[in-house]
Amino acid sequence: MSIVIEQPVKARLVAAAPRMPNIPATLHYDRRDPFAVRMTFPAPATLEGVDVCWTFSRELLAAGLKSAEGHGDVRVRPYGYDRTVLEFHAPEGTAVVHIHSSEVRRFLEATSELVPVGLEHLQLDLDHDLAELMRDAC
Repeated sequence: MSIVIEQPVKARLVAAAPRMPNIPATLHYDRRDPFAVRMTFPAPATLEGVDVCWTFSRELLAAGLKSAEGHGDVRVRPYGYDRTVLEFHAPEGTAVVHIHSSEVRRFLEATSELVPVGLEHLQLDLDHDLAELMRDAC
């Protein structure tokens, strides 16, 4: 069984100009980091010209389908019938993207099949992680 889920999505960048271009993005989930999801934007779609990856909680993404969630660097909220808005806040500025809520739901369903919500802790090997931390401390 795969331990990683990657799902391409079409993100629509909300900009000051009236035209809202579509940009490719990818949602990632790795059961070795069961509480987190990542959203990656390829280099051509970023101001810096390098891949940009944002990591945030799977719980935030799921909750943001129903109501405005998040108070930090990543905020998620529903918008209209089948859109979800993700806001990414950085010192350089804020990026706001729309994606189809159906794509988010499909991604979350796949992650839940891999690691059911509420059972994420079973994927963690705390003894191994603690041993790694202690090894690095010496």
